Amino acid sequence: MAKLTKKQKEARSKIDGGKLYSLNEGAALVKEITSVKFDASVDLAVRLGVDPRKANQMVRGVVTLPHGTGKDVKVLALVTPDKEAEAKEAGADFVGLDEYLDKIKGGWTDVDVIITMPSVMGKLGPLGRILGPRGLMPNPKTGTVTMDVAKAVSDVKAGKIDFKVDKTGIVHAAIGKVSFSADKIADNAKELIETLVKMKPAAAKGVYMKSVFMSSTMSPSVQLDPKSV
Repeated sequence: MAKLTKKQKEARSKIDGGKLYSLNEGAALVKEITSVKFDASVDLAVRLGVDPRKANQMVRGVVTLPHGTGKDVKVLALVTPDKEAEAKEAGADFVGLDEYLDKIKGGWTDVDVIITMPSVMGKLGPLGRILGPRGLMPNPKTGTVTMDVAKAVSDVKAGKIDFKVDKTGIVHAAIGKVSFSADKIADNAKELIETLVKMKPAAAKGVYMKSVFMSSTMSPSVQLDPKSV
């Protein structure tokens, strides 16, 4: 087991392991214990009382964070020529169709989100083995397959993220940057948690929101009190 550095020990000493922090307390503490020299991401890990192997307990959706993610999201709009101007005006970084499909076939995936139209999805099917593992395959459920391309692009640029419970029952999401104020981090966390609560599957029994942890890149995690939302 790797030894803790002096900074890591100092950070851990500031966390009361037996305490459930409120959103605002947790956000302020995560800012305080982050010592990296770059603008670290703030992440939320929410353990849900669901069995993701059962289709009726899968939790997946989208949420628009009120203060955005703090990240410059690179968007590729795979659209027909009549939609290109609309996508460019909305702020898409890359706009086109066949030339980008060829680039992806060649291994290019230098984007964060791909938005497309229902009529184009057939062309994306063969690229599933490239896009799927990277979480880039567009999906109607997350609003990335739509005829309203402009709205989809502007939503993503404004801080819309998609989330999905993993096979262990945990939802992981980046909800901002350490440079955000504690209030903004707490607001973003609250928006995600409230969205998850609304999405509780009818088939889920017992405690639904089992635990919530907040951390930043390379910082220890702080356990939050879900009831503080």
